[in-house]
Amino acid sequence: MRRVLASLLLLPILACGSARLSRREAEHDIRQDYPVQVVIQVPEIARAAAGSPESTRLTALQAGLARTGWFSAERHSEGGQEVFSFKAGANLPGSVRPAAKGWEIPAAQVVFVRAQDLRTSGDSARVTYEVRLANPTSEFGLFETLHPDARIGQSKSRHALYRKQGRAWILQETDETLKKVP
Repeated sequence: MRRVLASLLLLPILACGSARLSRREAEHDIRQDYPVQVVIQVPEIARAAAGSPESTRLTALQAGLARTGWFSAERHSEGGQEVFSFKAGANLPGSVRPAAKGWEIPAAQVVFVRAQDLRTSGDSARVTYEVRLANPTSEFGLFETLHPDARIGQSKSRHALYRKQGRAWILQETDETLKKVP
C-alpha cells in the first residue's frame, strides 16, 4: 500500500518536472539556428534624400566598392534625391551572391554564445540569449565603414519565444534577422 501511495505521489512530481523548459533545452534548440551570416547589401538602385544619413551610407558603400573593383557605381541627383546605381563587374568573386534586388557580400558571422535568461509564463516562455560577431571575411573592412560601431567579438542580446504544445516546448521565433550560413 505504501508503494502504491508513494508512486502516486511521485507521478505528478515527475510530470511537472518534465513540463518545464530548461535552459539546456533552449540552448540546444537555438544553437541549431547559428551561425548566421552578416552581409553587406548592395542594391541595384537606391534613392536617398540629399544629405541624409542614408545618402552618407550609400556614398561610403560606393567608395568602398570602388576600391574592390567589383562594381561600377553611378550617382546622380533627381530633384532633392540622390540616385545610386550599382552594376556588377566581370571580376566579381564567387562569395558575392545575387539577392532579390541586388547582391550580398559576406562580411562575418554571428555565433551563438549562451542563454542568459529564461522566463516562463503559463504556456509561453521567453529566452534571452547572447550572440557574438565572429569570423570576419576579407570584406569586413567595408562592413566597418558602413557600421563604425561593429567590432569582432562584440556581443548582443537576442530573444526567442517558445510555446507549449502538449507536453513539449516548441521554438516559435527569434528576433534574429540574419540568415543561417549555407
